[in-house]
Amino acid sequence: MRPYKVLVVDDSAFMRKIISDLIENDADFQVTATAANGREAIQKVNELRPDLVTMDVEMPEMNGLEALKLIMAEHPLPVIMLSGINEQGMKETIMALEWGAFDFIRKPSISNSQDIIAVGESLREQMKEAMLAREQREARASAVKVTEPSPAAEPPRTVREPVGRKPEAVKKEAAPLREPQKEAEKTKRAPVAPLSEPPKPQPQKGGADPLAPGRTAKPPVSVPPPAKPAAGRVRSRAADAAGGETLGQRTAAETAAGVFAEPPAASGGQAGGTRGLRKLVAVGCSTGGPRALKAFLEKIPGNFPAPIVIVQHMPPNFTKSLAQRLNTFSALEVAEAEHGMILRQGAAYIAPGGYHLKVVPAAGGQYAVELTKEEVRNGHRPSVDTLFESVLQLTSLERHAVLMTGMGSDGARMMKALYDSGVTSTFAESEETCVVYGMPRSAVELQCVRHILPLQDIAPKLIQAVK
Repeated sequence: MRPYKVLVVDDSAFMRKIISDLIENDADFQVTATAANGREAIQKVNELRPDLVTMDVEMPEMNGLEALKLIMAEHPLPVIMLSGINEQGMKETIMALEWGAFDFIRKPSISNSQDIIAVGESLREQMKEAMLAREQREARASAVKVTEPSPAAEPPRTVREPVGRKPEAVKKEAAPLREPQKEAEKTKRAPVAPLSEPPKPQPQKGGADPLAPGRTAKPPVSVPPPAKPAAGRVRSRAADAAGGETLGQRTAAETAAGVFAEPPAASGGQAGGTRGLRKLVAVGCSTGGPRALKAFLEKIPGNFPAPIVIVQHMPPNFTKSLAQRLNTFSALEVAEAEHGMILRQGAAYIAPGGYHLKVVPAAGGQYAVELTKEEVRNGHRPSVDTLFESVLQLTSLERHAVLMTGMGSDGARMMKALYDSGVTSTFAESEETCVVYGMPRSAVELQCVRHILPLQDIAPKLIQAVK
């Protein structure tokens, strides 16, 4: 079999040489060309039709984001982004994953030979998964065409640069088509004993999201204050929005409209939905996960009556950028989880890179985030299996587990344990929409999935199951 053709794109000649050498350590891949910026990359994609591209994010003339968008629109193929670890590079990497990049790796430290070796191993693994995923898609497409008339052959498309492109055009297109109304909640952190080396909470500043012009930043998901006797009746957010109607007056209309009415808080409870928690959703994903999470979370209503806890395989710091980005699209409050956070309805929590996330009981009938530095599990920290295993213990809650796109089998074994224990519902993304059908496939093969659905149908079905 001929080696796969790879185009390496980076503005640094030294980095192009390092990446090329790492790629060609595997005989299945051959670097057929390199490019110094996005404009050269587009030209060489048109000329050489490579099987795969590695693309630097930050480059002069045309950056990796702009080039990626044009390539995916006109000549889609697997693109692996190379990201720096500065804040802007991480944000742009998250956007690249939304726009169709297969995955990303951080740039290696050129002064650390062990780091270069580790990045090379990760890169080659991603390249093999990308080629396998492409071949599986092509095989499915060929199987479908067997039963359909063959369409007339189309001439190969060419990636074109738009005439009169403005430098900021790509960032404007990144803004979502809609902006859900959010309710700001100002609360305090509940005291909790720290674990070993917990990540330090980073204060979030107000202001506009630089990736979404015109947006106003939302407050972070924060920890409610310790419970105090309620002064009078605690109303639901739905009642407040109605200008003073009680929950009972609104329930029938909300149910008919498919809107969740927040259940009344327990005696002495908080309006934020921390006490009397009865439902929990746990989600796991890996390769292709940022794009899948965007599609999933933007369909969940802001008054969803269960916290959503998420493990996305991603390095430290990138998960913070991911949470901030998803927060701009979702009606939920989305944040990187912090040790001791009290879970509440209408919020989603993403495990920070480098830490396992567990859900544990807390004082007063509440549930909290616990972050640990335990050994990697299934090659990952955070691990979906670790999250699901903690959820397995919470038998007083109605629990729902979801596995979406990702390589490997993390999460499948503990989803099986949840299923065998009688957990309310289990979901897996179907092969047709997965970037990599690995984690969901493993769960399906263990026969522990009640709902196997394409990505666009998971959120609506989950809403129905929770409702």
